[in-house]
Amino acid sequence: VQLQASGGGLVQAGGSLRLACWSSGRIFSHYAMAWFRQAPGKEREFVAAIRWSGGSAYYADSVKGRFTISRDYAKNTVYLQMNSLKPEDTAVYYCAADTNYSGALYPLREREYEVWGQGTQVTVSS
Repeated sequence: VQLQASGGGLVQAGGSLRLACWSSGRIFSHYAMAWFRQAPGKEREFVAAIRWSGGSAYYADSVKGRFTISRDYAKNTVYLQMNSLKPEDTAVYYCAADTNYSGALYPLREREYEVWGQGTQVTVSS
């Protein structure tokens, strides 16, 4: 599995962006797919996760109610719809896959994800 992230850009506060993460290989049903972000000078942090086969998604408190993670089976793609963007959402956003996900609590630490895409920059101006 190789992941490619896209969709970043510059947007004003209150605006929206949709990030996409396309996989060049098969995504198995048990995989957990996630988005992380890393702001300048900060550690990479969990944003959202969803199991490829379905079920509830999980979000960081900082984005709950504003961001939505989803998947398109036909396009082998995971999306992150970001609404009501704030300057503090500015970061490089990464998609990732946990290929050993057991179906319990979603992993929130980056070391639990084995496959990573390249980042895509999101900049929110005030």
